[in-house]
Amino acid sequence: MFDYLLEAFVTLFVTVDPLGLAPLFIGLTAGSNRADRMYVAVRATVIASGVLLFFALIGGKLLAILGISLAAFRIAGGLLLFHIAFQMVFSQKRPRDASDAETAVTRDHIRDIAAFPLAIPLLAGPGAISASILAASKAPNLAALGAFLGLIGVVMGIAFAVFVAAEQIDRRIGETGRVVIERLLGLLLAALAVQFVADGIKAVVLA
Repeated sequence: MFDYLLEAFVTLFVTVDPLGLAPLFIGLTAGSNRADRMYVAVRATVIASGVLLFFALIGGKLLAILGISLAAFRIAGGLLLFHIAFQMVFSQKRPRDASDAETAVTRDHIRDIAAFPLAIPLLAGPGAISASILAASKAPNLAALGAFLGLIGVVMGIAFAVFVAAEQIDRRIGETGRVVIERLLGLLLAALAVQFVADGIKAVVLA
């Protein structure tokens, strides 16, 4: 169970990438006072938590209704996660980051920034949703599933802490630190993505 939870935590943490979102949070909340930034951080993490919990609990059933096997989703999800890992390792900016930030800055209400783009798709994007469904589907028992749902809260708690301390974190790690961390996490995610694909192919072959 420990190995399962460790793999699930690493996969979810890397796909959410709270440290990488610190500069975006600063840009999206530029000109806001501390109270507004705190409100955005709370609202964004709560919404993202709800989205990930929903897909972790209902995602498998939704796939069954659509006639998609878990093996097929593991392969598709693994390929998606590998694509994200490739971008992280080779420092390719995800197009959604810049465009979503530009859109959000023009919003009249600070609450809209929390829902879009911070909660969706930056915190709870396709990669994190896929990781949640895959991890939930691999839970060996109900206790493990419950623990994983708790891990979603832990990752979102880390994201909240990063948002609150975004300016200090960005100053301390600097550009070089961000690049090193992003590439190391990208390598970890790539390995996990390959494992997802391998597990999916194995399940298809043995079916």
